[in-house]
Amino acid sequence: MALIDWDQPEYLELPDLHMAVFQAGTPRKDRPAVVLCHGFPEIAYSWRHIIAPLVEAGFHVIAPDQRGFGYTGLAKSDTGEAGSVPLYDMQHLCDDLAAMLDALDIEQAVFVGHDWGGFVTWQLPFYHPSRVAGLVGVNTPFIPRLAQDPIATFRQALGDDFYIVAFQEHGHVEGVLDADTARALRCFYRGPDAENSHEVGELGPGWENFAILKILDSDEAGWPGKQLLHPADFDHYHRAFARSGFRGGINWYRNFTRNWEMSVDFEQKVDVPSLMVCAEKDTFLPPSMAENMPKYVADLETHLIRDCGHWTQNEKPEELSRLMRDWLSRRFG
Repeated sequence: MALIDWDQPEYLELPDLHMAVFQAGTPRKDRPAVVLCHGFPEIAYSWRHIIAPLVEAGFHVIAPDQRGFGYTGLAKSDTGEAGSVPLYDMQHLCDDLAAMLDALDIEQAVFVGHDWGGFVTWQLPFYHPSRVAGLVGVNTPFIPRLAQDPIATFRQALGDDFYIVAFQEHGHVEGVLDADTARALRCFYRGPDAENSHEVGELGPGWENFAILKILDSDEAGWPGKQLLHPADFDHYHRAFARSGFRGGINWYRNFTRNWEMSVDFEQKVDVPSLMVCAEKDTFLPPSMAENMPKYVADLETHLIRDCGHWTQNEKPEELSRLMRDWLSRRFG
């Protein structure tokens, strides 16, 4: 029997948000809950293979569709105009998680974040330190505050076509993605294909710097890697993004500069127990990005999952859940 009906979320009324959450396991006073935070373009369903092993280990597990995604959808006050972009800044995203704990009458949690979810959870000690019992980064490391505006850095290194830079123009990219949701998701959800590996020089237009608009305008038959999701899983993602659209999630990216400005006074130190799980073949967040973490994260354990690309919960769920379950049981069991 499935632990969760992924089409029947529980709804929490939070400030300016009708948040959909999925829960499994029994709340306990002797150990923190575990909150699983997805990235882009993802939803709570991304954690479907991870939840049962954690529940079996005795943990109460919560997976929200975060602001802008899935059943949660957009902020209530979002007008659809560029003026609503700040509703998706780091303050709002971290406040949502704290308000979610309040609504569930939970004092502290271990927060687990993949991709954008990781960027959010690593910032929680700065915005809501009293709510964080521990942190787990899945592919996403703690990255200390950059010396200059991140968008300027991305533009200098990877050009105007790089997807994060292209996302800054309000209204355009989401229109392209929303026009063919299935094609957009097939572009993102690709995994390493050992039988048909490509050298960078052999890649089609746009892949060397993930220039999303160029890629979507190219022949899909030439896209590298392989389709990652089983048809039934792909259908679930497809329905979710057909329902919510892409704009809410893209607005997270439009706050890189704002988040950087707001973090100017944060001491770049994390002092809660932390686990970092790297994926060997993640081209977006390579393991090398985590090498300096011990300078900033005092209590850190790091592991590497071999032969795994960016979508770790889908590609190597058994290895990921084993590492998480082991660490959680040792540190909080």
